[in-house]
Amino acid sequence: MKIHYIGIIKNETKPSHELCAEKDLSAYSRFTKNNYGEFMTLFSKTVAERTKPGQRQDVEEQDYTFHAYGRTEGIAGIIISDHSYPALAAHQLLSQVVDEFLALHPRPTWVTSAPTLPFPALKEYIVKYQDPAQASGIMKIQKELDETKIVLHKTIESVLQRE
Repeated sequence: MKIHYIGIIKNETKPSHELCAEKDLSAYSRFTKNNYGEFMTLFSKTVAERTKPGQRQDVEEQDYTFHAYGRTEGIAGIIISDHSYPALAAHQLLSQVVDEFLALHPRPTWVTSAPTLPFPALKEYIVKYQDPAQASGIMKIQKELDETKIVLHKTIESVLQRE
């Protein structure tokens, strides 16, 4: 489970514009990093343009899943992950990222131009949320329940073997 990209894209006009983004390209060789980075940016813009305000969607392309969340303010949050990253965790993280971005950069700061805005929290999030349990309290509880269930099964099996 891996997140490769988190970004905020201005999608109310075409072509869309990437306002801020953070990419984790550590899995790629130095010869292909730029190509993968450009692919992520280009495809994120395309997905953002096709995401309506208020809509959440997951789009699969090659080895990636693009999680998108369109907002009525004219932006969309995009996360690119591998297929095994849970959609629930990705969308909870998207909600948090977009809310924080709008609190830091209100609509008037970017609506009339196409700046690239600083959003240092993305660098922290792309590292912290590689584990989906960090993004979702529900995922964390589910993991603990699964672990408890395994222990209970082992205990029941050992009790049954004694009899």
